[in-house]
Amino acid sequence: MKVKDKMTKSVAYVAPDTSVVEAAQLMQKHNVGSIPVYDQGVVGIVTDRDIVVRNVAHGKIPKDTKVQDVMTSQVTTVSPEMDVDEVTKLMANQQIRRVPVVENNQIVGMLSLGDIASDTRLEMEASEALCEISKPAKPFRI
Repeated sequence: MKVKDKMTKSVAYVAPDTSVVEAAQLMQKHNVGSIPVYDQGVVGIVTDRDIVVRNVAHGKIPKDTKVQDVMTSQVTTVSPEMDVDEVTKLMANQQIRRVPVVENNQIVGMLSLGDIASDTRLEMEASEALCEISKPAKPFRI
């Protein structure tokens, strides 16, 4: 099965100079936890966790903070023609839950573990990937 068969096709994205508040509002509007950052290609991805850990927890003001200051800049992207099984292995190895799908340097979709898990033919792959992604370091007691 190809990525293009399972990916979410309509994807919101932001520019690097977008405020964290605007990115969070887009996440709320589209009910997603991450948004690709695009500037003539995918340059990052900003997640709800990035906003909390890299902005709010440091006492920064979200409306005054640019997405480029909190985004994850090392982004793995995949092609719509890649095999889903290959991508789930990539996701497991890199411990990521979602990947932007790019064709001709344009964002054409997002593929998440949820997209994969919703297909009963791919349940095992999604389960294995989630197990690898979810392996935490030893919990820290407060």
